[in-house]
Amino acid sequence: MQKLIQGIHDFQNSDFQPMQGLFEQLAKGQNPETLFITCSDSRIDPNLLTRSKPGELFILRNAGNIVPPHGAANGGEAATIEFAVAGLGVKDIIICGHSHCGAMKGLLQPEMVATLPTVASWLSHAETTKRIVGENYQHLSGDRLVTATVEENVLVQLENLRTLPSVASRLVKGDLHLHGWVYKIETGEVFAYEPSSGQFVQIAEYHYPESEVATRRRTTGLI
Repeated sequence: MQKLIQGIHDFQNSDFQPMQGLFEQLAKGQNPETLFITCSDSRIDPNLLTRSKPGELFILRNAGNIVPPHGAANGGEAATIEFAVAGLGVKDIIICGHSHCGAMKGLLQPEMVATLPTVASWLSHAETTKRIVGENYQHLSGDRLVTATVEENVLVQLENLRTLPSVASRLVKGDLHLHGWVYKIETGEVFAYEPSSGQFVQIAEYHYPESEVATRRRTTGLI
């Protein structure tokens, strides 16, 4: 705790003053453009990773960066997302998984969370991820299997996100974009899912997606 308390003193004495104008403005309200959903893992710092300032990211964290589908749970995740989308009007939602994710390891090896019943119950919202990996990645093991699980889980949670009424409505309007990222802790690399190729590519190669409504119209032959 002493380290954290000293950190607060250092912040107040060194960091706050140069940004005092920003914080005074933020005291009047917030207007983030992005909802960043990621894991609770202490090795991930969304603001550091994206070099964003206070007020720019609305952040939701939980074990495994999980988004329960509509009706599956009455927890803080749905409320937080609804507030960000319908209340704050964010334009982008990022679901960011990461390498060496303990939640995904627990999903693959239930014995790891056998003494953590609440964690085991929470991971049931990633059961689709477990099934996809079990049926399609039997040739992988170790870190490669965990990486595949992390990536598939990001995609599964994006699908769950689309079931939430507040998100679905904005997607139809075409003014909300969803993004799937994976952060590699040991290298600092970020990989983004590219729907056109069906692959996770380095963020520098990522093409910003068209709106969901445009994609829907294209696939149905309306444009």
